[in-house]
Amino acid sequence: MRSIRAAATGAVTLSLVLAATACGGGSSSGGGSDDSPKTLTYWASNQGASIAVDKQVLQPELDKFQKQTGIKVKLEVVPWSDLLNRILTATTSGQGPDVLNIGNTWSASLQATGALLPWDAKKFAEIGGKDRFVDSALGSTGAAGKDPAAVPLYSMAYALYYNKKIFADAGIGQPPATWDELIADGKKIQARGTSALGAEGSNLAENIHHVFVFAKQHGADFFTGDGKPDFTDPKVVDAVKSYVDLMAKDKVIPTGDAEYAQNQSVSDFAKGRQAMLLWQSAAANLKSQGMSPDAYGIAPVPVLSGTPGTGTQVNSMVAGINLAVFRNTHNLDGATKFVKFMTSDEEQKILNTAYSSIPPVKSAQADAAFSAPATAVLKNTLATSAAALPQVASESQFETAVGTAVKDLFADAAAGRTVTTDSVKAALQKAQQQMPAA
Repeated sequence: MRSIRAAATGAVTLSLVLAATACGGGSSSGGGSDDSPKTLTYWASNQGASIAVDKQVLQPELDKFQKQTGIKVKLEVVPWSDLLNRILTATTSGQGPDVLNIGNTWSASLQATGALLPWDAKKFAEIGGKDRFVDSALGSTGAAGKDPAAVPLYSMAYALYYNKKIFADAGIGQPPATWDELIADGKKIQARGTSALGAEGSNLAENIHHVFVFAKQHGADFFTGDGKPDFTDPKVVDAVKSYVDLMAKDKVIPTGDAEYAQNQSVSDFAKGRQAMLLWQSAAANLKSQGMSPDAYGIAPVPVLSGTPGTGTQVNSMVAGINLAVFRNTHNLDGATKFVKFMTSDEEQKILNTAYSSIPPVKSAQADAAFSAPATAVLKNTLATSAAALPQVASESQFETAVGTAVKDLFADAAAGRTVTTDSVKAALQKAQQQMPAA
């Protein structure tokens, strides 16, 4: 969903989502208006190492847009810890921005509020057509069978980042391809006094992303085919336990990481305090913290056995940022022009280079700027072995409920309390009880 964000930890209640469905638009048709044609407000998500960095990246491009169109864009970069609640508050009040970034995993939940402008074939034609975008990115823009609620802006995938020197000093010749190999390598590294693998145990979104992948690798899903929560399926329980066991049983994740929620594991890796990191498109963040690209390697996230692919070989969620237009915008024409501008080949190259992400626009993705070996790992993962999180209306509640369950299980592990199959099942059962009724 993002490159360095903290978790969107605010509770997402069903009543808030349902209230938002009644939200109207800027015109009688609920499809926006052009009452304020010379200005736009834009909520950008915090993609860079800081909000200041984001402003440095984005403002020159917004100035360029103003020069081309005469439309001034008022920018606000919103921290990930605040973004979801800010959006939900805006949907209920009707007082939101014209254009905003959303985590792509929220697409179906925010689509269900009715507060975002649908992107039907006619709207996509205004920005060059739907076929400009790669399929994996389009798969995280809303519920199946409905017009997308947003347009892909940045695409990302998880990878395994590893410190070359630490690996060499431990006599490890290549990155682990399976979890068993990662655990074995981690023990060799720890024997030399270095932390093996970082995690963000209190970051709800990170927890969700990883247990989703583990569930796929165990042949399980958190939801049934008709969109109902199925958190206590035995395979789901085993998957969640396997992830938490990296701390509780296998001891390759330090217990202190149970409290991490603000990307401290990225800093630990950048400073050479740990050997491995599972992260989304981390290059720009690591560079901003002084880590040379030559100091680390990038490999696919491990699988249970074999090599990454579809089905049980999935090794990443389809991460990324989508660009949405509020249905109550007062500059519908300008908002559409802005989406077209931000998804143009030129801007896709500029912005995705700045954030070390992958363009979701096919022609931009094919550019030589995204052909480096490290980028190739991310591109190949998105194309061959990544899966979209459940595109269901209750996805946001899922992130909060299950993300919190995993956070609590990490806290148990850090405190020395035994994490058992029964305790994992109980935590997931509690999470399922917090989900809205069908």
